Amino acid sequence: MEAPMQTQDHTARDHQVGRRLTALTIGMDHLERRLSRGHGVLDSEGLVPIYLGEHVVPAPQFDDWDTVHTELADLEREVLPYPNGARRAFLEDMLRSLKTAARLFEGEELSFKEKLEQLVGVPAAPISNDQLQAIQGDLDRLLTDAGYAHGTLAERTARWEAERYLPQDQLEQTFTALMATAQQRTDTMIYPTGDYHMNLNMVRGVPFTARCNFSVGQMDLNVDLNFTRSALKHLVAHEVFPGHSTQLLYTRDYAERGESTPDVLLCTANAVTGCIQEGIGDQGIHLIDWVDSTDDAIYMTLRRLRSSAATSGAWYQMGEGWPEDRVYDFLERTCFGQKVWIEGRIRFASYSFRGPFIASYWFGDEAVRTVRERITPEQRPAFIASLYGEMHSPRSLQMFQG
Repeated sequence: MEAPMQTQDHTARDHQVGRRLTALTIGMDHLERRLSRGHGVLDSEGLVPIYLGEHVVPAPQFDDWDTVHTELADLEREVLPYPNGARRAFLEDMLRSLKTAARLFEGEELSFKEKLEQLVGVPAAPISNDQLQAIQGDLDRLLTDAGYAHGTLAERTARWEAERYLPQDQLEQTFTALMATAQQRTDTMIYPTGDYHMNLNMVRGVPFTARCNFSVGQMDLNVDLNFTRSALKHLVAHEVFPGHSTQLLYTRDYAERGESTPDVLLCTANAVTGCIQEGIGDQGIHLIDWVDSTDDAIYMTLRRLRSSAATSGAWYQMGEGWPEDRVYDFLERTCFGQKVWIEGRIRFASYSFRGPFIASYWFGDEAVRTVRERITPEQRPAFIASLYGEMHSPRSLQMFQG
């Protein structure tokens, strides 16, 4: 059994590797931004959209991609002596992801399959029809138990959602109330978040459903879509407490105190770390034990269906070359999404660099869920410490032993 990181991997050498990995990644981010001037494969987002560690690990000045590849090769040699286990698995996966990112930033054309496997670190395949049908079956049973027994599954889902949509003038007060509860539960069960909070910022004409705008303390919400209370509750958990904002606060504090290796500061990187970031967000409501109504159970099953279908849709679109109208029909028939949501998923999948990360939601959610569901109550503190206080790829997280 691999010892917890706090007792085995927290060595001076591993800290130095983590520092070099962080510096390399931030240096790549700055180089890509400087050379692309906001018009590269990542537009203006950068390799690390939110970085809170400039005072801990400043960005080095890289002049060209050859320098980046030299540092990548040096770090790969540093990892070779590591014992088999979660830390080595993460470092291997992260370095492969960064090598792939560098190739893309240099202008190399890679297939959607290569991007999924090497950049995101997930299988290049659709979710099986059996799995999609199993989730549909779960949704069917929950809706039936809730009194929605007549009509097709699509019709019943639409009726359930329509009867629960929040009027737009109620979104802000509902968000504020939900955030207060989520913060209280997060402070008790995950990490004390202090006086941090977010305001709701309603936006239109964007390709995302919601976004953590950490630096200005806002959760951006796409109000071209309609939201039930349970959907908004999930987004609060995903973007704020105990999701993205909480992970940023946790990793910053632990890196500053030296209780985590510096690479935890890369939690928002568009690399293999993205899967676990999204997995924490999508599992957030479960991590603070906040599924407390039939509506919540129905919505979380519906969200899981839509995440899996979107992953398949992206593969069909970019991996198999389906035309967009066929992908639209697949998503509409399979997971009954709103028109704006479906259009946003199709647009997301088509982005050169970010598109493959549509799969990070499903595979990240599954990685966090499977470990969360198999641990004992006694293992939970160690699991939370590993989930938030270490960087993981889906492969390394599955190695958690408690």
